[in-house]
Amino acid sequence: MTEYDREEIATGSADPLDLVTRLARSGFDDYVVYERAGTWTFAGGALATVTLDARRVRVEAGGEVTERSWSGSPGQALREALAELPVTGWRAYGRVNFGFASLVPGLTLRGAAAPTGEIVRLIVPRVEVTLAEGTAVVRAVDTAEHVRELLTADIELDTGQTSAVDITADSANYRERVAQAIKEIRQGQYQKVILSRAVHIPFQVDIVGTYERGRLGNTPARSFVLRLNGAEAAGFSPEIVVSVDGAGHVVTQPLAGTRAFGRGAELDAAARRELENDPKEVFEHAVSVRAAQEELRRICKPESVHVGDFMGIKERGSVQHLASLVNGDLAEDRSAWDALEAVFPAVTASGIPKRESLDAIARMDGSRGLYSGAVVAIDADGSLDAALVLRAVYQEGDQAWLRAGAGIVVDSTPDREFEETCEKLGSVAPFVVPA
Repeated sequence: MTEYDREEIATGSADPLDLVTRLARSGFDDYVVYERAGTWTFAGGALATVTLDARRVRVEAGGEVTERSWSGSPGQALREALAELPVTGWRAYGRVNFGFASLVPGLTLRGAAAPTGEIVRLIVPRVEVTLAEGTAVVRAVDTAEHVRELLTADIELDTGQTSAVDITADSANYRERVAQAIKEIRQGQYQKVILSRAVHIPFQVDIVGTYERGRLGNTPARSFVLRLNGAEAAGFSPEIVVSVDGAGHVVTQPLAGTRAFGRGAELDAAARRELENDPKEVFEHAVSVRAAQEELRRICKPESVHVGDFMGIKERGSVQHLASLVNGDLAEDRSAWDALEAVFPAVTASGIPKRESLDAIARMDGSRGLYSGAVVAIDADGSLDAALVLRAVYQEGDQAWLRAGAGIVVDSTPDREFEETCEKLGSVAPFVVPA
């Protein structure tokens, strides 16, 4: 069994954001940066890799590759693969694409083809650095001298200049798709659906530089930057999909209902009052909270499920949202992976009922990739934390893009929903740094 060496390094007054971006630029082929609750974690290099597609789960560890078919629960297949790793005290980090939804029992669309390509990629890092104010905790399986030097050196990095990205063109016929969704809602096909649009970036992006600039301009619930198998992304997640601690306590956080933010105290306050009193926004939020409760009751002790901080306000970069917390305790025979399956994809990124909204998304949005999927941090102690991938920039090969969506309900209008996507894109677009 492989074991980690552990070391604490004093970082003084150095900014954890500065330190973690140094590490992200330090030459690891695969890495994940994950921020939660004021703490940043850098996971660099792949001691082990676990990937899953529609039919097979593949594990690379200790110089060996094993591959086997799976059926039933994709979460259970991943849980078993991780449990068999020859690593003591492992932690894994990675991405779960939106297509994971089509593998979850009960959500598979009748007659739909299985999604192609890799859907989940997780790495157990060779080096893990957890950064808080004044201290770095390093876990590594081999020498961490290079990491130690990066954490203690006096380095000043130039993150480059931002470049404007036009987010106002409706190149994807978004308004037409919204109008079609409203028609289908009025016909009773579903109550709500989130439709999105992609914005092409006409240049290569410095993903790490964009992350650093964007993190300074946002107030996310979670943030991340990653490069896995050549694909890059950086984001400022407004909400979690789900978080499960080692004791089995589950939290999900529906955000639904949106207005612009950051335009000055008077305008922001007026927008907040409008948001809190708009019947369309309140309805959209209430049905999302109800759906989240129903999902948690499937995998939690029923009497433990409750709502906290109902319809509070969360300020997330260029927008403010209605927000609630839905909590519960896992049933005795359930795991954190069951919790992820129960709420995935987030109701605020899919719709209600979920299965019917996924059918509408497949018809009108097409493939989403990582957008509205999750970046995850998983621990051998049974805990799991999943950030909802929104307010992000993506890059693969010579293509870079942004993407944002809006929740469509019966009282929606195409112009207002398009405006909402612009407000959300405003959390990322001003911070994009060319490579």
